[in-house]
Amino acid sequence: MSEQYPPIILVDGSSYLYRAFFASQQADLRTQAGFPTGAIRVVTSMLRSLLKQYPESPVTVVFDAKGKTFRDELFAEYKAHRPAMPDDLRLQVEPIHQIIRAMGIELLVEEGVEADDVIGTLAREATEQQRPVIISTGDKDMAQLVNAQVSLINTMNDTHMDVDGVIEKFGIPPELIIDLLALQGDKVDNIPGVPGVGEKTALALLQGIGGIQALYQNLDRIAELGFRGAKTMAQKLEAHRADAELSYQLATIKTDVPLHLHLDAIPCPQPDNAVLLELFREYEFRSWVEELESGEPLKHVPSAPPMATDYPVLLTWDDLEVWIKRLEAAEIFALDTETTSLNYMEAELVGLSFSIQPGEAAYLPLAHDYVGVPDQLDRQQVLQRLKPLLESPEHAKVGQHIKYDMNVLARYGIDLKGVVADTMLASYVLNSTAGRHDMDSLAERFLGLKTVTFEEIAGKGKQQLTFNQIDLDVAAPYAAEDADITFRLHAHLMHELAFQSPLMAVLTELEIPLIPVLARIERNGARVDATLLSNQSRELEVRLQALEQQAYELAGEVFNLGSPKQLQVILFEKQGIPVRKKTPKGAPSTAEEVLQELALDYPLPKVIIEHRGLSKLKSTYTDKLPLMINPRTGRIHTSYHQAVTATGRLSSSDPNLQNIPVRTAEGRRIRQAFIASEGYSIVAADYSQIELRIMAHLSDDEGLVQAFAQGKDIHRATAAEVFGVSLDQVTADQRRSAKAINFGLIYGMSAFGLAKQLGVGRNEAQQYIDHYFQTYPGVQRYMDETRAQAHEKGYVETLRGRRLYLPEINARNAMRRQAAERTAINAPMQGTAADIIKQAMIDVDRWLGQGEFDAQMIMQVHDELVFEVKTEQVPAFVEQVTRLMEQAASLKVPLLVEAGTGSTWEAAH
Repeated sequence: MSEQYPPIILVDGSSYLYRAFFASQQADLRTQAGFPTGAIRVVTSMLRSLLKQYPESPVTVVFDAKGKTFRDELFAEYKAHRPAMPDDLRLQVEPIHQIIRAMGIELLVEEGVEADDVIGTLAREATEQQRPVIISTGDKDMAQLVNAQVSLINTMNDTHMDVDGVIEKFGIPPELIIDLLALQGDKVDNIPGVPGVGEKTALALLQGIGGIQALYQNLDRIAELGFRGAKTMAQKLEAHRADAELSYQLATIKTDVPLHLHLDAIPCPQPDNAVLLELFREYEFRSWVEELESGEPLKHVPSAPPMATDYPVLLTWDDLEVWIKRLEAAEIFALDTETTSLNYMEAELVGLSFSIQPGEAAYLPLAHDYVGVPDQLDRQQVLQRLKPLLESPEHAKVGQHIKYDMNVLARYGIDLKGVVADTMLASYVLNSTAGRHDMDSLAERFLGLKTVTFEEIAGKGKQQLTFNQIDLDVAAPYAAEDADITFRLHAHLMHELAFQSPLMAVLTELEIPLIPVLARIERNGARVDATLLSNQSRELEVRLQALEQQAYELAGEVFNLGSPKQLQVILFEKQGIPVRKKTPKGAPSTAEEVLQELALDYPLPKVIIEHRGLSKLKSTYTDKLPLMINPRTGRIHTSYHQAVTATGRLSSSDPNLQNIPVRTAEGRRIRQAFIASEGYSIVAADYSQIELRIMAHLSDDEGLVQAFAQGKDIHRATAAEVFGVSLDQVTADQRRSAKAINFGLIYGMSAFGLAKQLGVGRNEAQQYIDHYFQTYPGVQRYMDETRAQAHEKGYVETLRGRRLYLPEINARNAMRRQAAERTAINAPMQGTAADIIKQAMIDVDRWLGQGEFDAQMIMQVHDELVFEVKTEQVPAFVEQVTRLMEQAASLKVPLLVEAGTGSTWEAAH
């Protein structure tokens, strides 16, 4: 039955009201008269987005009623700690209600119950009728309502959660969410829970025994779960049974409240555009006013992409010349290539598509070669004709992940210029954590359109066709749609970024100029010694076999070291090692961090960790790198990704250069395999302690700034202050401890974590941290202010204005919230470091382009740039490249770049 109906959308208005308000605080949006409008804009945008995604769906927005509810009668202290609604938010509630009604959306408020209970009742009705429901909410408590018909969507971070999603996120199914809240409580709503039972303990009890009812019937089974003090835990639970049962009632969303509006009566939205226009004018939402004044109704659903017949296929010179003239006259055009491979070093160009305005695109086939294919224009002649246009910096171009297209065209002698935009990067800069940034995902997220996927036209797996084998009747509309959607996305995303000038600057001044730089580095590639790697692989194989035998002896039997299930049996059942952590499905975890902890006390986990590490090195690098040498260039060519990490740092794949270990002998040997060509040397230029220097700048701590300004060894200086000794009296162990403190604190390390790293007691570690903050009070102040700002705004920023949104910063789950707080402290430093090295790459690439040196940039890894330089030019090159990199940003402390040289990457360190 559910397939016959579009999903019913139930919007938790009360949840979004507060989140919208705090998310909009930094911008402090107001009318010219000073009336606050931030929450109005965010809520309206969220609803518009929902209506685009679900154009045929009935929608209702549910708000909490004023006054007390039945929960207040159950527990007088319910929600007692919540502060009063801010005045600026209170002013925006009625305008939000007015806009919702003008959008044609049913607004629902039921006296005596919360919005959650209204939504729960409607969700129960839908479940009984087997109708699909999507609850739009930021409240994780709603996870208890999820079932086969009901799922959750959070439009503020673009996440969707079904039954499997609940299990993955919480470690328990939806039916145990209430039990979890009843045991651990909820500080936000002041639900008491059982004192001393946190999330970790509650999950262990629920996964091991079951819900509240089963738990209280089987308190004697707690000892089986491996708890320390199981008897005390059982006594605590029994003593606070009344609290648990009360909390269960308070946390339970009611599904049987009397309603004035039932499921079947929820309407599909029919907007009153005249009223909306008046409201948008009143609150000065200019872009929405322009949309309505253009004479078109407020469209929640964009027009569908044109039919295939609206996309011409360019098979004659006359057709091509018409389009070249149109492209030359266009203010900007979208460009996309179709090829035979995702590997830019091997891909053959099959065709090009162009778009000059929404809904208008063309496909230019050049190398389809299936039986019966129509005659196509000669690829070489066409590219020669297009070369002036494609290489013209005066003709603006936009693409989706256009670096790939740039590399493909370079193989045909075309240096693509005039790239002013990239929709993948625009989405990434707008919100790096909002979801994936591929074209299909962006089209659905921003335009409400479902695009044709490659698998739909080419098939899957081994039978998948390459693009040259696909019939033009199918290939042409697919290719043209790519260009068309790219053009539409560009218009939408530029409009979004236009209101946020710092983000626009990050895109246009950093990310876009970096595209050709990365493309050149990728094509330059790096030379590797295949023989050295093969020898290392054989040596690693011998060591791996020895470790396997050692593991068999410690286990008392032969087993598969790569099997988590067999390892679980060996470690936790046969050897009786205590379970430290469980997987979401309740099995004992054998994850890396768990084994690291166990390795401190047990020999077998230590062997397993070493085996895993060497095995990964062998399979990922020593075995694989020789196979990745390009036969044409004799070098390996990685792919750099600008839109993957949350903080702005680059990542790489095929191979992943960022993950080669630097602290182990085996990892350093892999770096030895990266070699210079004959007559050349490797130069590695690395920013020294860049994140600590950024911390000094951001915190403006006088002691830290002075230490860097005077060129002191920062770890020795910290040790002298923390341990109360002179600089020349600092021991190696004290400096090592200070280094752990310096780096640990910027990653949010706790006293427990520091104690573990240093091998000292927790109290001693806390004393070190206390001394550190007494020495550098500005750092403590910066951390406190950053946490507070993150909670208020929902994001943090780099020095250049790049944002990192933190969806979990106000999570009720303490572990998730604390993890978000640690990220909030570190992300501005990581992100600023990323911005600095990106600027350095742009500056250095421009300098190299002047031709003064016989040198090329071949790698970027973390805070390091790697070059291949004519050997006799190395001293002068090092002097100039160091200076350029140190000038990439202006901080309150000097940036320091350390450069090394040698015949290999490792020797350059």
